[in-house]
Amino acid sequence: MKKITLAASIMLALAGSAHAFDLGSMISAGTDALKAATLSDADVKALAAQSSAQMDKENKVAAPSSAYGKRLAKIVKGLDSEDGTKLNFKVYQTKDVNAFAMADGTVRVYSGLLDKMDDDQVRFVIGHEIGHVKLGHTKKAMQVAYGTSAARKAAAGSGNAAAAELSSSEIGGFAEAVVNAQFSQSQESDADAYGLDFLKRHNYKLDGGPSALRKLAELYGNDSSMLASHPAPGDRAVKLEKLIQTKYQ
Repeated sequence: MKKITLAASIMLALAGSAHAFDLGSMISAGTDALKAATLSDADVKALAAQSSAQMDKENKVAAPSSAYGKRLAKIVKGLDSEDGTKLNFKVYQTKDVNAFAMADGTVRVYSGLLDKMDDDQVRFVIGHEIGHVKLGHTKKAMQVAYGTSAARKAAAGSGNAAAAELSSSEIGGFAEAVVNAQFSQSQESDADAYGLDFLKRHNYKLDGGPSALRKLAELYGNDSSMLASHPAPGDRAVKLEKLIQTKYQ
């Protein structure tokens, strides 16, 4: 079904165009469509490395000697790898309350998150974000981003100037699309459970999970969180508390 959907996207982008098309753009679009459907783990890691490097260039990175750098180093002390992946950590200086992880071991924590959460809560968020990677959610996000790229390049090949401008977006735009991907409620719940296992594996406090989610509820309300697709954070906290009682006690 994914291959059909990607092909359909390309055809829709071309529909109704009376302009001559650029064969090179069309071939590139077809390549991206195929890539979206066949993205390997090695592809994902390579793309993650390029994306994180670009994101680091586009964001203000806190120096290791800064207050934020020192605090994150303290929070993740001894946390060198997770499930076979070597981790590397940096702080982005921004008011956004966010964090993300990528398949190459990149973990980026925003200073806004550090301002709002205590150490145990931040550790859960880190585990949650790593969970999205380990559970294959970010790989799916990359497939979607590639599918979008294919449709844009097909439209660019039709001679449409606006579409051609969109098709020229480079790795920074791709990285941003992946970092800001909206995960389903099921994926968020699975990443929460992974985050709790992460806390247990590394001997962190389990109550950092429910506590972090309650903090999100405090900041954004319990009807919706930062993204509309997320289940309410207060409800997620209750679910994690039940999981702690049934699985770890």
